[in-house]
Formats: sequence, C-alpha cells, structure tokens
Amino acid sequence: MKIMGLIGGMSWESSAEYYRIINQEVKRRLGGLHSASCLLYSVDFEEIERYQSEGNWKQAGEKLGDVARSLEKGGADFIVICTNTMHKVIGDIQKKISIPILHIADATAIKIKEQGIGSVGLLGTKYTMEQDFYKSRLESNGINVIIPNDHERENVNKIIYEELCLGKIQQASREYYKKVIQGLIDAGAEGIILGCTEIGLLIKQEDSDVPLFDTTNIHALEAVNMSLK
Repeated sequence: MKIMGLIGGMSWESSAEYYRIINQEVKRRLGGLHSASCLLYSVDFEEIERYQSEGNWKQAGEKLGDVARSLEKGGADFIVICTNTMHKVIGDIQKKISIPILHIADATAIKIKEQGIGSVGLLGTKYTMEQDFYKSRLESNGINVIIPNDHERENVNKIIYEELCLGKIQQASREYYKKVIQGLIDAGAEGIILGCTEIGLLIKQEDSDVPLFDTTNIHALEAVNMSLK
C-alpha cells in the first residue's frame, strides 16, 4: 500500500470527510482491520484564506509547497491536496517535490466522461468558478463548463466561507443552492460538479435532477485507487 500525503485543513470540515471516506474504502476493499496508510498535514486555513483574498497566490503556493515537501520527507508516495481551489497553485507545489500530485479535476473529469456527459455546471468558490485553472482542466477533457451568474457566484462563495467551512449547515442555503443548480440545468448542464470540498456537506444527490459529481468523494476514492495499485 502506497502512503498518501494529505494536505488538509482547507477547511478541516472537508478534510475529516476525506479521512473518513478513504479509510472506509480501504476497509471495504481489504477487509479485516485494514485502514489507509496516510500522512495528514492540516494547515491553518485562516492563513491560506488571507492569501486567497489578497490574491497572494505565490505565497500560498510557497506555503503548500513546503507542506508537500514535509510530507514527502515523512514518507508519502504521492500528494492529495484536499481542496479544489488550491489546485490553482499545483505547479508551485510540484516544483518543491519529486512525487506526483493527484489532481482533483482530472479525477472528476474521468467520472464525468464515464457517464457520457458533455456539459456540466460548476459550483465552487469564486476562484474555482471564475478562473481558468480548474475549468480549463475540464475543458481539455472535452467537457463544456457552465457557471452561475455574477450574483449567484457571490452568494455561493459566501455560503462556503461563512457557513460550510465553519460547519454550519443551513436549510435556507440548501434551498438557494438547489435554485442555482436548477438554473444551471436550465442552461444546459447535464450534470453538476460540487467543485468545493465542503459543498457535499450541504447538497446531496436527491437535491438535483441530474447527476452530481462530489469532488471530495471522487478525489478520496481515486486516492485509494492510487494507494492500492
């Protein structure tokens, strides 16, 4: 079993989900008392979020690159960045290590293509929805990406940072997300990417008339695949 190096804490609410899903899947596949061989470095999200809001992505990449290097020195065979947004700095992180990084958008694209879906709606932080680092990765796999309008993006982002990252699950926010999802479906989306690792805490498949792609679950399961190869 290869050792996973998990970069977590962004937020710890979703990192806990990664840890649960990964260990449950290893136990399911191997049985008995088996659990995952992994190292978890949980960062202080206050610091990372400050870099995000300031647009200081270089410093964020330096910080997470140092974290990845620590995990490699600790024995990790590959890196899992337990957040969608910070894949923006995956190049800066990769420069500091010699082991591979399992990209969350690549894992998600595989699942989308397996279902024969060509157009998806993308929910996530404003950085993930608006910037090219994530969408371009999907589009390079032949997947058309639809995002909410300006006002909706602001509200989706606000709910992530002011509620979900703090462990607050509000019914009103669930209803709002469901409305945004329906708008994306009306615009042609055949599936919806839950492109922030906290959104799966709020939105479940029964909240959508089209397939949901929960990136936390997809990424965690692909990390198990990579570990057990």
